[in-house]
Amino acid sequence: MAQAVEEWYKQMPIITRSYLTAAIVTTIGCSLDIISPYNLYLNPKLVVKHYQFWRLVTNFLYFRKMDLDFLFHMFFLARYCKLLEENSFRGRTADFFYMLLFGATVLTGIVLLGGMIPYVSESFAKIIFLSNSLTFMMVYVWSKQNPYIHMSFLGLFTFTAAYLPWVLLGFSVLVGASAWVDLLGMMAGHAYYFLEDVYPRMTGRRPLKTPSFIKSLFADEPVVVARPAHVRFAPPPVEEPEQN
Repeated sequence: MAQAVEEWYKQMPIITRSYLTAAIVTTIGCSLDIISPYNLYLNPKLVVKHYQFWRLVTNFLYFRKMDLDFLFHMFFLARYCKLLEENSFRGRTADFFYMLLFGATVLTGIVLLGGMIPYVSESFAKIIFLSNSLTFMMVYVWSKQNPYIHMSFLGLFTFTAAYLPWVLLGFSVLVGASAWVDLLGMMAGHAYYFLEDVYPRMTGRRPLKTPSFIKSLFADEPVVVARPAHVRFAPPPVEEPEQN
C-alpha cells in the first residue's frame, strides 16, 4: 500500500506534486500548531505597510482545518490539477504555472477590490484564504476544456463535465460552506478561459502569452508522438512535368 502511494506520488507532474505537497504540509503544520494561520492569511495592510509579501503566496496553501472539506479539496487538487498538467498543458509546464499565477493574481485583485465596495465589503473581508478558490478555478478550466465527458456525482446522478462547477457549487451550499469561495474560483477560471481560448479565436491575438523569463525557469520536454513499428508510409507523389 505504501509503495503504491509512493509510486502514485512520484508519477505526479512537477507543479501538481509541488502544490499538493506544500498544501498538505502547511495545513498539517497549522493543525499541529507548528505554524500559525495568523502568519499566513491575506492581509493587505500587513503586505503593504509591513512588507509581509509572503502572505500573497501562503494564503493559497492553507486549506483550513483537516476535515471532510479538506479531503474533498485535496482530491480536487490532486485530480484536476494533474489532469490539466498532463493533458491540456502537456509539455507546457511554464504555461501551466503562468495559468496558476494568473488565477492567483485575479483572485487577490477581486478580494482587494471587493473590500472597497460598499454593501459587499464585509463579505470580502471574511475571505482571507484563497486556496479553495484557486482549486475551484482549476476545476472550472478543466470542465470548459472537456465539456462532453460524462460524470457521476456520488452515484446519485450523471451529468457532463460542463456542469461540474455548478454541481460542486450546489453541494457546497448544501453542506453550509460559503458560496463566495467557489464563485470567486469560477470567475477567475472564466477569465482565464476567455482570454486563453475564446478571445484568441475571435481576434487571432493571445493576451496571456507566457513571458519568456517564466519559460526560462522550466525545461519542458518536447511531446513526442510514437510512430507504430513496422509501418511504412508511402512517399508523396511526384508531379510529372507537363509536356508541350
